Amino acid sequence: MPTVLHLDDDLLVVDKPAGLLSVPARGADRQDCLAARIQALHADALIVHRLDAPTSGLVLFARGLEMLRRMSLAFEQRTVGKQYVAVVHGHLALDEGEIDLPLGEDAANRPRQIVDHLHGRRALTRYRVLARMGEGAEACTRVALKPVTGRAHQLRVHLLALGHPILGDPLYAPPASVAHFVRMHLHAT
Repeated sequence: MPTVLHLDDDLLVVDKPAGLLSVPARGADRQDCLAARIQALHADALIVHRLDAPTSGLVLFARGLEMLRRMSLAFEQRTVGKQYVAVVHGHLALDEGEIDLPLGEDAANRPRQIVDHLHGRRALTRYRVLARMGEGAEACTRVALKPVTGRAHQLRVHLLALGHPILGDPLYAPPASVAHFVRMHLHAT
């Protein structure tokens, strides 16, 4: 069972493990998800936002429709946002910056997303290096990420576009990385 980190009359904050869906997907074998597990214990809990299945971290649940409406509006108006920590291949050149690249669906390779300057929707990510580790082929960077917009796979594709895919990313990292790491190194804080 995922860990409930905060519980009050209005909200729940839950630590989602990597590999668990946030909400059910198509197919009988894809019904086990964070929302169902939490609702089994708290029937009034409604998921406010989602994380990709390979991403671990904090997920917010509203207790009731009115709080769901209020929290959804807060995310939409960007008075509340998400932050992440990732470990990526190589050393990022700058200590901090912005990645402003439009994203769109890779129709031939769903569910992958791509940088699409012609038809993509604006996507903006801010980042700050926390640590650079290793050398050569073992070099990696721990980085704090703040998505200003909320596109599908935004952080994953933006880091790939910089030449620094997230370690263990099953869709965007090199196959050797996926084989070497048991999970994707992206965590919502």
